[in-house]
Amino acid sequence: MVGAEISAAAVLGPTPSVPLRHIEAVVNAASGSVGAGAGEALQAIVEEFGLSVHVAEVGPALIAEAVAAAVKAGPDLLIVLAGDGTARLAAELCGPQGPLVAPLPGGTMNMLPKALYGAADWRTALRAALEHGEVRVVSGGEVGGKSFHVAAILGAPALWADAREAVRAHKLGLAWTRVQRAFRRAFAGKLRFDLADQRVRKCEALTLMCPLVSPLLTAEDALEADALDPHGVAEAFRLGLKAAFGGLFGEWRKDPSVSTELCRKGRAWARGHIPAILDGEPHRFPRQVQFSFRPAAFRALAPHRETPPTGPAEAVSESLSSVV
Repeated sequence: MVGAEISAAAVLGPTPSVPLRHIEAVVNAASGSVGAGAGEALQAIVEEFGLSVHVAEVGPALIAEAVAAAVKAGPDLLIVLAGDGTARLAAELCGPQGPLVAPLPGGTMNMLPKALYGAADWRTALRAALEHGEVRVVSGGEVGGKSFHVAAILGAPALWADAREAVRAHKLGLAWTRVQRAFRRAFAGKLRFDLADQRVRKCEALTLMCPLVSPLLTAEDALEADALDPHGVAEAFRLGLKAAFGGLFGEWRKDPSVSTELCRKGRAWARGHIPAILDGEPHRFPRQVQFSFRPAAFRALAPHRETPPTGPAEAVSESLSSVV
């Protein structure tokens, strides 16, 4: 682990009500869009605002340990420049009572950073957070004890994301293998769920979308639950392609095979383990799992935004279409 620390004569917060006397930063230079020298560049940007920061630049094997150590240090702000899993972990460890979090876009999908900062690169996002940022209480959800703040997908169609990543890497043989695996899982048995109303329904997959990005939620009081239930191979193939490769935010959600409700809690179960993706990170849950809405998941330092991103918002569209 490489540590670096600077001092400044003045301490200037983004607003008078957000003093930032102690800032920790964790950088994974090996992550998606970070690159060499990112730690020094981040430090220089923070210094522009007359602030001090301690930077830990580590490899993937030590990233979780570095985030835990940074949170334990009790900073006013934790800056994370890494992938989706690290951003989710930082938000989960800080929680609603811990340090502010600035999850910068340093990965491949960058779901949480894009939801907070739009399509800006990490340098622009950091400057915006320090110059115009305010404390934003971010709601979210929890599946099987794991938190998410943008979207979660439960069920076999989560495996379409693996196929898409193989295509992006130009590994077409691997992509076809993953498509076949997704189809085998899709028709091996339905996912069953209820939304705390004791009414059992069946679907191929259940998507849970947070208020941070859902165009249907105008208040931080519920999750948007979208049940994907195609009838037959042709319809499943059409919906799978929309979900994995669609370019518009709402295209798959407008499909006639999708039904939408709002919920605060529920459960899902299947014959075998349930594949899932939480904020861009793959998970596997046991045969039955509980999920719930969290009205105050963590506090972010981000510019004010009146409404969540909607259909044309490309910053979130590509990320969400990757996980359903």
